[in-house]
Amino acid sequence: MPVLRIAQLDDAKALAALAEATFRDTFSAANTTENMDAHCRVSYGEAAQAREIADASMQTLVAEHEGALVAYAQLRFGLAPDCVHAQRPGEILRLYVHRDWHGRGLAQLLMDACLAALRDRGADVAWLGVWEHNPRAIAFYRKFNFTEVGDHIFPVGDDPQRDIVMMRPMSNERSAHS
Repeated sequence: MPVLRIAQLDDAKALAALAEATFRDTFSAANTTENMDAHCRVSYGEAAQAREIADASMQTLVAEHEGALVAYAQLRFGLAPDCVHAQRPGEILRLYVHRDWHGRGLAQLLMDACLAALRDRGADVAWLGVWEHNPRAIAFYRKFNFTEVGDHIFPVGDDPQRDIVMMRPMSNERSAHS
């Protein structure tokens, strides 16, 4: 099983490549090439990932196997849409696993690490946005006791897409393994 750790600045280039590859693998079939390219230009790249890694309001976790990054998650603290009622919200901004690692339990391990990191930073609620047309991800989050509380727009290029906002209280210690 890969080793999970907090990302360092020297991970930025590899993280950018993994982030773009996993986003394209997940969403290319449902989006135009132009919108995918526009989104990736803005969201991914060594400089963008270096800024995120250095940002004190975020935490990036990576899974490394034999010197290569194979999964990652990004957490963001303190921001939440109005439908998330919390004093200290923590967002699971991104959680992606390279397709070669699907079905091996890595996503569950990464989610457990995300929830532990949110707890460690004092979050009282964990929340996330998930594309309404991604039933596999929605089912995965439900296993971790996330429930739908609203929605928001997630632009992919010039296409405003609907994300379902899901949340769970951090006092709920039950995980998918319970």
